[in-house]
Amino acid sequence: MTQMLQDDILKLDNQLCFALYAATRAMTNAYRELLTSLGLTYPQYLVMLVLWEHGTKTVKDLGLMLSLDSGTLSPLLKRLESAGLVERKRRTVDERLVEIHLTEAGLSLKNQAAPIATEFVCRTALESEAFTKLREQLHQLAAALSASGEKNTQNNSMCLPPVMPSPIPARKNQTADPV
Repeated sequence: MTQMLQDDILKLDNQLCFALYAATRAMTNAYRELLTSLGLTYPQYLVMLVLWEHGTKTVKDLGLMLSLDSGTLSPLLKRLESAGLVERKRRTVDERLVEIHLTEAGLSLKNQAAPIATEFVCRTALESEAFTKLREQLHQLAAALSASGEKNTQNNSMCLPPVMPSPIPARKNQTADPV
């Protein structure tokens, strides 16, 4: 690898991980602003989306669908239950399984949430086709990264670094996020 290529590949703005991180932060901040009217946090909103789409789910199923572990999901569900949006019930057939049901209040919140999803799409300033393509590419990326541990890609020619465009537009100065 030439020194020029090595220098380019190590620039912050050339990192896919950083672009995803910055986009995720911006997206979460946009949703935070939009979701205040519903009294939901972004992770709570994701749980509600699953329940509105699929109905009753076990805690285990919710964790799998949202890629959340039980240590993250359980307190989140407790807060949704305290807010009167969901109920947790043990299955009578197998009491080890806890099902999450929407309450009437949780169901009625769906109508209030629809404009939020539309507003978020508008805030992205992406055309419909570009929005759909980006979402599909992100799903492909997530699947590829999840599967990458299952195979050795060291000899794969696709692992060569991408050609870096020059020059890369500078990012706007942003306030640091306390970690």
